[in-house]
Amino acid sequence: MIEPDALVNLREHLPKNFDNIFMLTRALTHRSYLNENKEVLEDNERLEFLGDSILGFIVAEWLYNNFPEKDEGFLTKVRAALVHTQQLSSFARKIELGPALLVGRGEANAGGRDRDAILCDSFEALIAAIYLENGLQTVKDLIIPLLESESEEILRSHSEEDVKSRFQEWAQAQGFPAPNYVLVDEYGPDHDKRFVVVAMINNQKIAQGRGSSKQLAEKEAAQLSLKKLGVDCQ
Repeated sequence: MIEPDALVNLREHLPKNFDNIFMLTRALTHRSYLNENKEVLEDNERLEFLGDSILGFIVAEWLYNNFPEKDEGFLTKVRAALVHTQQLSSFARKIELGPALLVGRGEANAGGRDRDAILCDSFEALIAAIYLENGLQTVKDLIIPLLESESEEILRSHSEEDVKSRFQEWAQAQGFPAPNYVLVDEYGPDHDKRFVVVAMINNQKIAQGRGSSKQLAEKEAAQLSLKKLGVDCQ
């Protein structure tokens, strides 16, 4: 069963008009729980399939409307980043989805409720459940604030040319090996983690970056490294 407190916390983040507990429970049911509870008829995989397409559309529309000056290449790249497993699992943590998931005992003991892949898939399933029950606008009311919370990071971390690639090209042009990135800290609650990464060349620290994911922290570290080294990264 779903822990009552976990369910209450999750529902605080969900649209108020989404009150179908049957659909919610299905969205929260991982296949490992189905395997251990034969009376349960369906897991969330069919919902996940639908939710993936719904998210792709909403993200594409939001990017099109909010970045009118950007070309198709930028929009495609950022859409892929926003529907990537790591980003969707970050959104799942923000709405406290993990503790409410129904997973099998073995999966739970292995930390399955905080695994990126499970969180991502369950987030997609939840989106589909809300869509089927309340329609597209209700889904947008949930998703768009999450996208807007990432808009500054999007602009900073998805320039026309990947700053990590530029940093690597610069390093190799100077005769250095490719940069490497070292995670030195992470802090904050599970639903709002922050990561601190140091960019290194030849075992020398160049610059430090922060972000809501390791990938974004690495990109900021690369960007700050280029700035520190006097390389134009605009």
